Amino acid sequence: MERVELKKPSLCTAGPLTSASLREALRVMQMMVTSCYGPNGRLKQVHNGSGGCVTTTSHSSALLGGLSLSHPVLQVLVASIRNHISTFSDCGLFAAILCCNLLERCLRLPLSSHKMIRITKSLLDVCLTYLKSEDCACKVNVDFTHSRWLLDMTRSILASKPACMMTMKEVDHVSLLIVKSFLHKVPSESGPDRVLGRTLTVTIEGPSVMQSAFVPGMLIEVSPYSWSRLMPSSGPPSADVTLALFSVSLCGEFSDAGDGAVEVMAGVDPEKVILDELIVLGKQMVDDHVQILLCQKVIHPSLKQYLKERGVLAVDRIGAALMEPLTQMTGAQPIASLCPAPTTCYGRLRQISQVSYGNKQYLHLVPYETAVCSIVLCNRNETSVKELKRTCQTAEHTLNLLLKDPWLLLGGGCTEAHVAAYIRHKSLSVHSRYLKELGCTASEYKLVADCFCSAFEAAARSLEHDGGEVLTDLQDGHFWSVPPDIDGEHVDTKHVCGCRLLNQGDGAKWTVLGSPYEPFSPRNRTEISSLLLAKETLVLDSFTAKCNAIRVAVDTTGLILDVAYVIKDEN
Repeated sequence: MERVELKKPSLCTAGPLTSASLREALRVMQMMVTSCYGPNGRLKQVHNGSGGCVTTTSHSSALLGGLSLSHPVLQVLVASIRNHISTFSDCGLFAAILCCNLLERCLRLPLSSHKMIRITKSLLDVCLTYLKSEDCACKVNVDFTHSRWLLDMTRSILASKPACMMTMKEVDHVSLLIVKSFLHKVPSESGPDRVLGRTLTVTIEGPSVMQSAFVPGMLIEVSPYSWSRLMPSSGPPSADVTLALFSVSLCGEFSDAGDGAVEVMAGVDPEKVILDELIVLGKQMVDDHVQILLCQKVIHPSLKQYLKERGVLAVDRIGAALMEPLTQMTGAQPIASLCPAPTTCYGRLRQISQVSYGNKQYLHLVPYETAVCSIVLCNRNETSVKELKRTCQTAEHTLNLLLKDPWLLLGGGCTEAHVAAYIRHKSLSVHSRYLKELGCTASEYKLVADCFCSAFEAAARSLEHDGGEVLTDLQDGHFWSVPPDIDGEHVDTKHVCGCRLLNQGDGAKWTVLGSPYEPFSPRNRTEISSLLLAKETLVLDSFTAKCNAIRVAVDTTGLILDVAYVIKDEN
């Protein structure tokens, strides 16, 4: 008889935010995400405690997704950031850095948590209201008649991930492919039945990045050994191809027949019966002039051979991920049974061909006028290929967000520094009635506002990793990084700010970012519009993703500040 152990009582910890262990864990988390931030960020290697696959990355989804955390407060923080990443893809590291810095500074303030939460939420409203206003001087309206802003934003995302190990020429090449695929999948006409197309990603390890390519349609990998076995003697169908798409297994097993018992009569061979049914199905495909049969699962070898002899190309194991794009691309309806299917379930392709990329062979399915395309991403090794795929998917998702909100923010730390300057200026003149609604004094409001702005400035300073001086100008509030061997007062006139909009010759006094300075009102959008038109290349961030990242960081900080007890089950 096993020994019965009494359940242990739950452990209740009061005031968890005051513990030294939490503050140390928060400091480590802050150092980790800060050191990864930006194009000069340091890489991290993530693996589990029992060994296994090692991931080298500075990408927020891979970094935070591979963490195992024990402290519940950090679990809340990381869960909030990961939820943001799953929805918006971009600005995950920024959200984590801003949240850690804001939380660290709020914990040092001599104010009640409820008062700090109310004031930070009001400052969040001021921040987002400004960013969404027409006067905001750190955002750019996207003109879809020109690819300039699309390329700049895509280039900014790709260049921010050093694990991709690309030169600027390679970054430009891949950026062009991503923007091309984005424009390809956007419907040319609007309407209720119009949907956004799909971009499929194919990765190849070994070839140069410059061999990456944009391919209209879909690529299905076929091994050289399988190619000769499945290809009919007449070769692949060349034009106006009829296609059948099966989601059910065609291997002759009972696994897809559902639950329950199967009664077999004496003298009946179940395998032969099912094989006969498969051959009948194959005969229907031939009679209906189907030229290619695609199956999500496995096709029985006898059915494959039957179809091959009659000029039908049969490809199996295409996987669940390709089913929806195939349906969208061909108009085929997935067939989920062995019963005779109506011809309305079949789809159409313009043509099928065999193509090679690197050392791999693919079946190239070319559709009629549909918005499904593929990007072939090549890179030198496994680490760089995986990071490039993650980064390209982030860029693709960020481009999709522009269809809803066609705005971009200035990148390179300039938006953070600019917003901090704006809020410092606005916090000087807060109406007494508003302070009464918040339940705080003017000095308490200014204390939290300084903390809020300092967190934004710290997020901007996180882009500097090589010991350089980080400055801000007192005219526009932009970010300037000066190499450690150069005096800030004698910077070359060709030196540009983080977003590349301003250069040293544009004038304005500078100060160290984060140091005390006299608050000022930054120039508005109208005053810098001529500069936006004149600049050829800018560093840009997603407007939608960054605004949500700011909201997530502030809301998560408020949630954590409101934690009074942590109850842990010890069983």
